[in-house]
Amino acid sequence: MFLKLVPRAEHSRKMAYLSPLLAGVLTLITGGVFFYLQGHDPFFALKTMLYTPISDTYGLAELCVKTTPILLCAIGLAIVFKAQVWNIGAEGQLLIGGLAASALAVNIIEVEAAWAMPAVMLAGIAGGALWALLAAWLKTHFNANEILTTIMFNYIALNLLIFSVHGPLKDPDGYNFPESAMFGDASLLPILVEDTRVHAGILFALLAVVIIWVLLARSFIGFQIKVLGLDASAARLAGFKDKKLVWITMLISGGLAGLAGAGEVAGPIGQLVPQISPGYGYAAIIVAFLGRLHPVGILFASLLMALIYMGGEMAQIELNMPLAITGLFQGMLLFYLLACDVLIGYKIKFPWSGMDTVTSRAEQH
Repeated sequence: MFLKLVPRAEHSRKMAYLSPLLAGVLTLITGGVFFYLQGHDPFFALKTMLYTPISDTYGLAELCVKTTPILLCAIGLAIVFKAQVWNIGAEGQLLIGGLAASALAVNIIEVEAAWAMPAVMLAGIAGGALWALLAAWLKTHFNANEILTTIMFNYIALNLLIFSVHGPLKDPDGYNFPESAMFGDASLLPILVEDTRVHAGILFALLAVVIIWVLLARSFIGFQIKVLGLDASAARLAGFKDKKLVWITMLISGGLAGLAGAGEVAGPIGQLVPQISPGYGYAAIIVAFLGRLHPVGILFASLLMALIYMGGEMAQIELNMPLAITGLFQGMLLFYLLACDVLIGYKIKFPWSGMDTVTSRAEQH
């Protein structure tokens, strides 16, 4: 073997929190090299991608708009990941949430009532939660791997949405475009900042951060979730109902993702279209781990991920780069984060090193 990984006797708690920063720095360096190889000034390219999008008030407002769905999905994923339940279906839950909210909104266009907007949001939460509970039911009753089921449900959700905008929810006056009718004003989220697209969804996201923080840090159910994630057998021995906790965590995670979908269709878009998400649910997985599954860390990581989305669009416009640059930076960030995490827990040993030779001789004796 060319090299092997040896577990460290003790993990560095400081490095566990510094590794996301290190991963970010390494991503910037690698991104600069990439831009240089593409014939661009790396400093100008990075400035164009990471500073120009938020260099004015409108850009900062758009950052809030894009942060909202990512933050809602990621904060929900923090709950399930704490319990070692691997929900990879936030994207599908977001889409179903948006679909359920739209199904209600297009049927109450003429309604001018205070309950319209809350009802649309609750429909989105219910849609996302029920979609997640399907995976929870398969896991707890048939021991189905939730990674596989939630991923497959993402594609089912996407095709259900596409079917809906081409079929039952298609706007009859929309010139055959695959989109629903525009929602009534009563169903839309209120705009918080005039002349921008910042809507009340950002308040829901910030409230979710506070609630999940309190839930994990100050509640008995949060304690049970953390124990289940650390040692499932110990949780069962302590009398914690592990199947019930799986249902609770998936319910919360799916509901928050569904709220994100409802916020998108009732916020900046105002109708149901096939592209309500450019992959927010998948990006939220990176955000959850980048934020170390802590609500505050996830908040800052969500801002960074939203900036990467905006930067990818800006690089496409200003630098003539493909839109795939967004996925490239997301992938590099995840790769370096995982690499840093591996090196926190393990040391690299080469077979010709003296320490390994001594160890192997001791093992032979």
